[in-house]
Amino acid sequence: MRTPLAAVRGLGSAKEGSRHFWHQRLTAVANVPLVLFLIWLAISSIGADHAAVAAKLGSPLVSVLLALSMLSMLFHMRLGMQAIIEDYVHGEFAKVVLIMANTFFTIFVGAICGWAILRLALGA
Repeated sequence: MRTPLAAVRGLGSAKEGSRHFWHQRLTAVANVPLVLFLIWLAISSIGADHAAVAAKLGSPLVSVLLALSMLSMLFHMRLGMQAIIEDYVHGEFAKVVLIMANTFFTIFVGAICGWAILRLALGA
């Protein structure tokens, strides 16, 4: 039995269902223009030499858009994998271990990507 307040808030038994749903949808919508930017960046870099591509990737606007792309895509990936793990892994211990591994993997990939973007942005 649900209280009227619970029905209005749209929260399930774990109190995170609608928030997870909306975060996944918001990152999906954010990824559309970011992926178009990445496609444009890749196409516009075809045939350019290393110095030109490094200069383009080191510009402040491109660096910020790369960082936003990385954050949005990694968060979206983490949410999607978490949903898959929660739906298809049945053992509670395995589920917790896989969700932790998913989070640590996302942080690891994010750190590597962030380091690379910083190196490009600072001209190293």
